[in-house]
Amino acid sequence: MHIMEGFLPPAHALGWAAASLPFMAWGLHSVGQSLRAHPERRMLLGVAAAFAFLLSALKLPSVTGSCSHPTGVGLGALLFGPAAMVPVGFVVLLFQALLLAHGGVTTLGANVFSMAIVGPFVSYGVFRALAAFGLSRSVAVFLAACLGDLATYVTTSLQLAWAFPDPVGGIQVSFAKFAGIFALTQVPIAISEGLLTVLVVNAMARFNEHELRALPVMALRKGEGA
Repeated sequence: MHIMEGFLPPAHALGWAAASLPFMAWGLHSVGQSLRAHPERRMLLGVAAAFAFLLSALKLPSVTGSCSHPTGVGLGALLFGPAAMVPVGFVVLLFQALLLAHGGVTTLGANVFSMAIVGPFVSYGVFRALAAFGLSRSVAVFLAACLGDLATYVTTSLQLAWAFPDPVGGIQVSFAKFAGIFALTQVPIAISEGLLTVLVVNAMARFNEHELRALPVMALRKGEGA
């Protein structure tokens, strides 16, 4: 999903950066507030960041100017809330652009918007909705991580379609082309990410149940096993 360096027109790159800034400010405030109240959660936040870094670095060639891979941001969104994953995702994407040439600095705003904003907010919203319907934690975590991953790629497809509309059919036709190509690789990857996230959450619950259940989003599942 990482749009490569210099691929977007300057106006689009600047626009996505500007759109991401308010979420970044909100995320920094959220992380600071959470860690001041619970400094013992620093290691858990580091685990969520490492999970996102490792999974999103496993790229496969896909649409020209982009690629396909898991995002890993759903886990952090479920543990700390979606706003916290904005600065975490920013750091992950910046390091990958600088150290791995994965993504780019000029396209950082667009990549942050799709992977660190849309993905985590969709994952968190799906989990809250499914929790309200009383589904098991494993099912809720799977669908939250899976759909958050797919939402990231739908957003990237929209970003690319908006920047490079089809000469005849416009943005709609261009979006269908980008999303169709992404779907070939991203649907199985999203399902795999959902299953992996379930395994990680269940393992964390098994070995550190007290700390995990104290987190706001997991507290929704009180009294329920994995």
